[in-house]
Amino acid sequence: MATIMASEIMEQPAAVARTLDALRPLRPELRRLAGGARLVTFVARGTSDNAAVYGRYLCEIQACRPASLAAPSVATHYRAELDLRDVLAVALSQSGETAEIVETLAWARRCGARTVAVTNRAGSALAEAADLALVTQAGPELAVPATKTYTAQLAALAELTAALGPEDAGFDAAIGRVPAAIEAMLASAPAAAEIAGELGGIASMVVSGRGFTYSTALELALKLKETCLLPAIGMSHADLEHGPIAVVRADTPALLVAPPDGPVLAGITALAGLVAARGGRTYGIGGDGAFAAACTAVLPGPDLPEALAPLALVVPGQLLVEALARRLGLDPDRPRGLTKVTQTGGSTA
Repeated sequence: MATIMASEIMEQPAAVARTLDALRPLRPELRRLAGGARLVTFVARGTSDNAAVYGRYLCEIQACRPASLAAPSVATHYRAELDLRDVLAVALSQSGETAEIVETLAWARRCGARTVAVTNRAGSALAEAADLALVTQAGPELAVPATKTYTAQLAALAELTAALGPEDAGFDAAIGRVPAAIEAMLASAPAAAEIAGELGGIASMVVSGRGFTYSTALELALKLKETCLLPAIGMSHADLEHGPIAVVRADTPALLVAPPDGPVLAGITALAGLVAARGGRTYGIGGDGAFAAACTAVLPGPDLPEALAPLALVVPGQLLVEALARRLGLDPDRPRGLTKVTQTGGSTA
């Protein structure tokens, strides 16, 4: 029986295409708002925080703008007074109603920051708190695990980066290919289901990437926790090699997310070989022929440049998680103990 999560995964090509079309005209306004900003800081929690990790890499590498991840408790609990007059604060929340994120963006604005909201709901509290709202066009998301709202957020961050960085015709052309690349990834559903069949007895999983794919690893680890109730560990492969690789064994395989090319691919490929040499199993998403040869099994990646690959790389992983949840006898649409809008304890808003 088809799940809502599966159907929403399938909606992502159209959701991302609508989002790109809706936000592209806002580039001039974004440029004006960010003019002279020294730093871009991202405010988020949960899945949106994983999107923010991608935004940080994208801003620093593609737009050449220093970026950071904000700690909301600095605003909501410690109430620090900072000089943020040369900062562009970008807050992400699919619902736009997470009180902690709304409160933190309002605090940043009071401290002098220019503010942008990335949300799937026009008129939400977050959209109203920002100088400019980038409203994604994913449509209502009924399954509790975020899928199409996550990729729509990545699309919004790609448009944000295009506005903040130097004009790049190649990057713009590649953005235009993203919906088709996501569509192509949907064909990996049978292979994802086959791998899910091999993972039925695992105790946990380590999910790793590096650079642009680090955000994808974090997001897939979160989905494994939420949807499959597995204590999955998401980390950079550089961190994994510094000791934690000891947890990778027969009942704790590694899922590695690799870009199609670029400076981190060789290291991720070497990590796959290291896991195999230790007797562990490595499952891959993306990469090249050498990466595939080093893995137990691999799901294909998109024909996109490294900077934009995460918009499509996450899709085979989403399909894998959905299939694994069903194999474990769980309902991926309604994970135990979760609701669509999460309020962080202690927020005063």
